[in-house]
Amino acid sequence: MPKPFTKLSAIAAPIMRSNIDTDVIIRIERLVGNSIRGTLGKWAFGSLRYLADGSENPDFILNREPYRDAEVLITGPNFGCGSSREGAVWSLQEKGIRAIIGSGFGDIFFANCFQNGILPIVVEKQIVDGLAMEVEHSQGAGRVSIDLEEQTITSPSGKVHRFEIDPRRRAGLLKGLDEVALTLQRDSEIRAFQSADRAERPWIHFATDSARDHA
Repeated sequence: MPKPFTKLSAIAAPIMRSNIDTDVIIRIERLVGNSIRGTLGKWAFGSLRYLADGSENPDFILNREPYRDAEVLITGPNFGCGSSREGAVWSLQEKGIRAIIGSGFGDIFFANCFQNGILPIVVEKQIVDGLAMEVEHSQGAGRVSIDLEEQTITSPSGKVHRFEIDPRRRAGLLKGLDEVALTLQRDSEIRAFQSADRAERPWIHFATDSARDHA
């Protein structure tokens, strides 16, 4: 189950390039095998973090202090576009990323974040750019604070920005529940509907009931 998300005060790393796709976030060859979970954090942004000889790229922000310990990413437009690999989110999660702030995300990547306990926040580009500038020029460690209950971001200088989020997804993150767990919370409603529908339209349920009776 995802880890509940309520409030977070953490180092933020700006990665402001536009259209970073899921292949940049994690190469497909790193997702081959049955025991990849727990190993993917090393390969998040692998093509950017490492040079051809396997050594760290000193110019990439996540290889520099204090950003090695970043739990928040501030990103350019259309982050997470491209193929629908959930491994992209897994790699960021295993790298320690808990929230991503941007002006837009790839749709499937955006949904996968919620499924895995990462909070993707959509705000206007000028807010994203302002946060990135503050973090880069902060005298401290470039920390931002996120309050999911209040739906606010607080910049290093104390500026407060409000963000909107789907209420169901917000509830899931606050409680640490994925879509399946959220659905199961309404089990009694589902069963009541099925019972009423079976009485009203028995022919719809004939095949299912017959298979169950002969199981």
